[in-house]
Amino acid sequence: MNNILTEENIKKLREELDYRMTVKRAEIAKEKLVAAAHGDRSENAEYKEACRNYRENDNRIQYLLTMISTATVIDDNNIDTSTLGINSKAKIRFVEDEFEDIITLVTTMDLDPENMKISIESDLGKALAGKKQGDIVEVIAPEEKYTVEILEIL
Repeated sequence: MNNILTEENIKKLREELDYRMTVKRAEIAKEKLVAAAHGDRSENAEYKEACRNYRENDNRIQYLLTMISTATVIDDNNIDTSTLGINSKAKIRFVEDEFEDIITLVTTMDLDPENMKISIESDLGKALAGKKQGDIVEVIAPEEKYTVEILEIL
C-alpha cells in the first residue's frame, strides 16, 4: 500500500482500530451469543448475520493495521510552501481547454474530488507534487494525457 498520510490521519486510523478491536468486537460477540440462544445455528439468520458482521469487522481491522504499518507518514507542519505538497492549495489551468480551478493536494484519506481536494497519489497529484508556481506539467492518466500549468500557490 504505502499511502502517504499525516500524523492526524494515523491518529484517526488508530482510533478506529481501537474502537473496532474493543467496543465493536464486544458488541458483535454479544450479538452472536443472543442469536445462538435462539436455537439451530444452521438456519438461524440472526446468527449468520452476526458471523458476517464479525468477518467484516475483522477485515476492516486487517485493513487498518495494514494502512498504519505501511504508511509513509509526513510532517505536514514543516512543509516548504514554495512547492506543492500535502495540504497545498494552488490555482491551476488545464492548458488544453483553458479551464482554471483551485485544487488542494491531500492524503488519500482526505480526498474529496467534488471540492477539488485531490489525492497526492492520484495521477494529477503525482504530477503536481514538488512543483512550483509557473511550472507546466504533463499528467499521464489511464485514458488520456493533458497539461496543467500552476498559476499560483495559495
